[in-house]
Amino acid sequence: MKYYNNIKSLLCGSLLLLAGGASFTSCTDWLDKDPESIVAEDEAFKNFRNFQGYIEEIYGLIPDKEKVNYCTAWNFGDDAVHNTEGFAHMDHQVDLGNYPNWYYNNQCWLNGNSSSLWRNSWYSIRKCNMGIENIKSLVGSDEERDLLLGQMYFFRAWWHFELMCYFGGLPYIDEAFEATNIPELPRLSFQECADRCAEDFERAYDLLPMDWDETLAGSQTMGKNDLRINKFMALCYLGKCYLWAGSPLMKEFEKAKDGGATKLLGASKNGKTYDYDEKYCRLAAETLGKALEMVNKGTVRYKLAEFKYSNIYDHEKDETAETNYSDIFYTHRQSWLMPGSTEAIFRGLSPEGNSSNWNCSKIFGPKVAGLVEHDNIIHHPTANLVDQYGMANGQPIYLVQNGEYVLNPASGWDPEHPYKNRDPRLYHDIVFDGFHYVLNIQPLNDAQKKLEYCSLYTGGDMRAVTNASSTGYFIQKLVPHQCNFGDKWYDWDHNFHCYLPYMRLADIYLMYAEARAAIAKSPAEFKDRTDYCSLSAVDAINALRDRVNSSDWPMERVQANLMDTREHFIDEVRRERAVELSFEGFRWCDLQRWLLLTEPPYTVKYSHEFERLESDSWFKDHDPKDARVGNFHKEKLITRNLKEKHYWFPLPDKDVYLYKEFPQNPGW
Repeated sequence: MKYYNNIKSLLCGSLLLLAGGASFTSCTDWLDKDPESIVAEDEAFKNFRNFQGYIEEIYGLIPDKEKVNYCTAWNFGDDAVHNTEGFAHMDHQVDLGNYPNWYYNNQCWLNGNSSSLWRNSWYSIRKCNMGIENIKSLVGSDEERDLLLGQMYFFRAWWHFELMCYFGGLPYIDEAFEATNIPELPRLSFQECADRCAEDFERAYDLLPMDWDETLAGSQTMGKNDLRINKFMALCYLGKCYLWAGSPLMKEFEKAKDGGATKLLGASKNGKTYDYDEKYCRLAAETLGKALEMVNKGTVRYKLAEFKYSNIYDHEKDETAETNYSDIFYTHRQSWLMPGSTEAIFRGLSPEGNSSNWNCSKIFGPKVAGLVEHDNIIHHPTANLVDQYGMANGQPIYLVQNGEYVLNPASGWDPEHPYKNRDPRLYHDIVFDGFHYVLNIQPLNDAQKKLEYCSLYTGGDMRAVTNASSTGYFIQKLVPHQCNFGDKWYDWDHNFHCYLPYMRLADIYLMYAEARAAIAKSPAEFKDRTDYCSLSAVDAINALRDRVNSSDWPMERVQANLMDTREHFIDEVRRERAVELSFEGFRWCDLQRWLLLTEPPYTVKYSHEFERLESDSWFKDHDPKDARVGNFHKEKLITRNLKEKHYWFPLPDKDVYLYKEFPQNPGW
């Protein structure tokens, strides 16, 4: 795949125009076209079918985070670690503070070999600008024009916004510049750039339909329009754009005098983590509230997927459930159905077939004795993440006070029974000691059969740093434990398909709650409803708690002691984000925008250490969550020496040398 050398060539280089059909086209398909298939602008833009084919290359350029390379990394926060064989991956390089490695690390979705946020962004932005400038060439209806423009305005904003989350404010490119007239555009501040994104998201909202199937043009691909940009997607991203612009980090930045660079004005200490920009957060609350009201009234197709399981550990859906929470992240024996269920709002393309097998189905489980095939690279959760999953009574296990985790006496957590009475999502997401890992032991050899039940206590067979877990846990939220040598879910006949959505409905509830909490003047306002949304901030969090609550797996709502101050409630909203969105790639951006990335205890990654007090045979007849353990405690694994410069990734040196008004991020 050919890539360009720098931003200038991406913005001003020649662009191949394909007169494509209405079906989605992948990046690889596009670049493998014969020269005879390349046509002139007057053909690419002359009618809706050709124009839509031109746009649909952009869909294929959206990075699939889980499949950028054989085994990639996308969790840069305190929630995940690789074992030693995976230390070259970007998540560990972030731990080391080696942010410049993003540009050379081909297993990182920011700049991977097969998919690259950096390169694909500038290329796609140019495509959008060329299309917008050529809309006058279209011979078609007003509806067709609106559909085309709406998609291009959305994508122009989306690619800018994704870049901003990692690199800060950038020039907002709204022209397809020619190589003979290359502009030297200054960098904008994050908030200035967010304002430009918001303008485009609003344009997209005004132009796009809620449902493509209900349009004349969309009816030509009836039933195949789920991934196409619609009005609801634009509205939700508009709200997210406002919330990010109003977050503490972005408020602490301003446009500097020396050529438009951005600089951090203050340290993250002294309560600045709760200092939001009220103007932007009010806009975020109103926008996201409007989106949730559409959901409440049933005017959109999106709804929370059901969390009903007959066996939560094995992700067996209850027969009364119409939808399945696990289907948001992966599908199994559903003819490689695209994951997302009723909840995914924005996704890119994900190829059918066995691509999930070769990319990520084998990087989450133990490699001891070949129990999960392939090499020894494993991506697994930290004790930090496991501690975020609170108790079924709605209480967090720990509170953060003065940079330390302090046990919450109201939680009732018992260190002798650390997994008992926990948030039900823990049992869905996390593999812990005594977990029945292999259900079909017939194909296993003798060494593998000894690993049928997880031995994740200190010194257990699955605690080796080289080929198992350094933290005491594996994660199965995205790839279930049946992807192993015995159950063989990663084999062709199981049709296993995984994909991480960029945005799903639960996130809208969480962002709305955060925006409402950010602008609250008193705790009473957490429970207030508004004229734009019938949900309060507390209602939004409770909607997610209610989803997982059942007689078998009880889960209480937000407790009174967590709503007594604005700060306490914000902390609880943030903890809910950590749990509900765990391992989905949001944690680094959240810690970053909350000004917590450089602050303890978030700079230390922990393991859980303990002694197993039950016999090995005990787990064959008992629930592993009821097991009694001894000497349960945390140990430091990694201390991240991050400084203020690490709030943004550095820009490529060859780009910041282009002209004075495009300076490097501070500290790099």
